[in-house]
Amino acid sequence: MGIVIGRIAVGQLEVNCYIVSDDTTKEAIVIDPGDEPDRILGYLSEKGLVLVKIVCTHTHFDHIGALPEIKEVSKNASLQMHKDELTIYKQAKDMAAVWGFHIETMPAPDVLLTEGSEVSVGNVKFKVLHTPGHTPGGICMYGSGILISGDTLFAGSIGRTDLPGGNLPAMKASFKRLMALPADTKVFPGHGPASTIANELRDNFFIDEI
Repeated sequence: MGIVIGRIAVGQLEVNCYIVSDDTTKEAIVIDPGDEPDRILGYLSEKGLVLVKIVCTHTHFDHIGALPEIKEVSKNASLQMHKDELTIYKQAKDMAAVWGFHIETMPAPDVLLTEGSEVSVGNVKFKVLHTPGHTPGGICMYGSGILISGDTLFAGSIGRTDLPGGNLPAMKASFKRLMALPADTKVFPGHGPASTIANELRDNFFIDEI
């Protein structure tokens, strides 16, 4: 009994949308609903889950494209993102157009997170780690031996720092912080396969930067 993590790779850029739920209360958090809202909503329905929170690890267009539809269907779900992410969020529609994508106008966030904020459903609790570098308000969610790392940390790699809002020195500091987590921490990144901190300490190309 406890935490359940579902993953759906959505959109052309194959963003990992995570549906995290408490298997007792059936309450759920959707993290980074980047595209294909029907698949995300279908998962929630199939599993009998009640969506109570939507969390953005950051707000590049490929991670938020399904937000309008998800929020419309789940009107009572609280949309949450870091307070330093609002500029990127407001620019997401224009950034999508530059890349040849179209996204709808985004709903206003309900909660602005900060370092140390708690995001929970039922007995599942995550602590917000502010990890800028990919974007100013990028976050990771850490709890129960699990790190949901967004585009800060990938298996063997890191998020880009050459996009608007990117900052290489900030990324180095964020990466160093994550590498100090317990080695057996399971890492669920924004793109690509899952990993562990132990694997990243051994295999990540960026390790030489710290």
